[in-house]
Amino acid sequence: MQSARCTPRRMAAALVLLTLAASAGCGGCGGEDSLRPVPSATGRGGAASTIDPRATRAALDVLRDGGNAVDAAVAASAVLGVTDLQSCGVGGGGFMLVHLAADGSTRVIEHREPAPAAFRRELFYADDGRPLPFEQRVASGVSTGVPGLVAGWDLALRRFGTRTLGELLQPAIRVAEEGFDVDQGFVDQTTKGLARLQLFAPSRALLLTPTGEPLPVGTHLRNPDLARTYRLLAERGADAFYRGELAGEIVDTLVHPPLASGVTQPVRAGVMTEADLAAYSANVRPALETTYRGYTLRGAGPPSGGGLAVGLLLHLLEGSDLGALSDEELYHRFLEASRLTYADRDAYVADPAFFDVPVSGLLSAGYAELRRGEMSEPGASVGAALPGNPYPFEGNPGMPPAPVPPPPPPADGTELADEGSTTHITVVDADGNVAAYSCSLEQEGGNGMVVPGRGFLLNNELTNFDVPPSADMPLANVGEPLKRPRSSMSPTLVLKDGRPVLTLGSPGGATIITTVALVLVRALDRGMSLEDAVAAPRVTQRNLPSGRAEAEPGFLALPEAAALIARGHRLVPTEPPLGLGAVTAVVFNADGTLTAAAEPVRRGGGNAGVVSPP
Repeated sequence: MQSARCTPRRMAAALVLLTLAASAGCGGCGGEDSLRPVPSATGRGGAASTIDPRATRAALDVLRDGGNAVDAAVAASAVLGVTDLQSCGVGGGGFMLVHLAADGSTRVIEHREPAPAAFRRELFYADDGRPLPFEQRVASGVSTGVPGLVAGWDLALRRFGTRTLGELLQPAIRVAEEGFDVDQGFVDQTTKGLARLQLFAPSRALLLTPTGEPLPVGTHLRNPDLARTYRLLAERGADAFYRGELAGEIVDTLVHPPLASGVTQPVRAGVMTEADLAAYSANVRPALETTYRGYTLRGAGPPSGGGLAVGLLLHLLEGSDLGALSDEELYHRFLEASRLTYADRDAYVADPAFFDVPVSGLLSAGYAELRRGEMSEPGASVGAALPGNPYPFEGNPGMPPAPVPPPPPPADGTELADEGSTTHITVVDADGNVAAYSCSLEQEGGNGMVVPGRGFLLNNELTNFDVPPSADMPLANVGEPLKRPRSSMSPTLVLKDGRPVLTLGSPGGATIITTVALVLVRALDRGMSLEDAVAAPRVTQRNLPSGRAEAEPGFLALPEAAALIARGHRLVPTEPPLGLGAVTAVVFNADGTLTAAAEPVRRGGGNAGVVSPP
């Protein structure tokens, strides 16, 4: 049931949207016309949604040719490694949620980037024992975890695909060879990572002007080096990435950073070895499952905190009839629940091989009821919340009896920056199989280093480890050799009575969790269409030490924003121009059709398509 005060028209007006393409669908996404944003498409035979028209086209072409959702997701991600290479690529990793219609099972291909065997957490600290500034940690060889994307592709295709990696890389090879025109979204991503990219000679050569500025809109960008890398993988498979010449080039880039002429900023060398690459493996994990108002939610479990945090946040809200609340009260409760969710996520989520994450306790009904009592009413809570104690609800006598200490505020004043550079791909095929795929480099442009002669950037995922004021503080998510850092990526599938209803995900760092949860609340509780739930303005509360909640300009223009501020919520505008997230989603309609949805405006607008439009 939708509140009369929360109409799609009002939400759309608050966004101050530009003139958009009609949402009749891009169909096959063919021709130059398809390079415009297409926020929704409805039809049959399969559906795909990504941030880029070329990636969506590649996915739909695979589906049309008889490939399945996993095949299509791999093809799309390879194209995004060309056109959105500052968000994803073979230098990073990710989480692919795979749902099989034949047996109703859902699994997650986890290909997160672990720390090298020689990693020590002290590498993120200066000689005086204080943490290095965040940007100095990022722009270094130390920040890079062992890339997992290629191993993730390989495992997904071997277990669930129907096509070879060589076949699926062909569209991306063509785009890399022929090039594409840089758009404003690409410029915005470059600008966000500019200080890092300027440090390294191959990055400047590929992504910047001769004077070290972002390439202007309209620049035709070719990447023959990446085409050569993709050809190597197409011919020799994943093994060519993890052993041999390419592995040596990756290691050499990290151990001997390719600094641009005249750079004087200190850049720490990495400790990754070819043995680290050769030892890498992706994992098939069971999907984390919880419920919400009669729906089943499946997502990625630890080391991702996404599925757990989305589930916990919704459990906290389940005590209220959100469909009957005023918009102001809904957002108040959403912000209060988010604050508590992030307190628990930050304290308890880490690589399960190194820390026994109390998943059952955190997602129990009793724990949600306990934590709801800490949601402030009617005014906003002040400052950061402390984590709760889920262990009494865990049902495991071997677990510790008391909560872990909360992570302290970052010593250099940065507030929990992670995975700002991520992308999400959503694909459903004609048989109802689902691939919801989030992949990332972490920050925009990762650590800033393009591997010389290879055309791809390396990740900085190890900055997702907690870096407390003292290296010896015992926190769940501190860095350790071979440990995989916590993630916020949240590929999500919603089912009703065992049948898929909706699948979605988003980039956006730690804000991914609130973006996915807010779209779900709007769609499931407020009765909004998927397109309107995606387009509506967003707000996030991450339990930051300052107590601030970040809101998009469209949200700040709503009457509820002023009312929330009056209640004590500290709303601050999001950093332009990217906004909060870039959702891609597909909904299963009652008549058997599929509706794919993408952003109409955020990050330049996304592209949704179906195999057979009406």
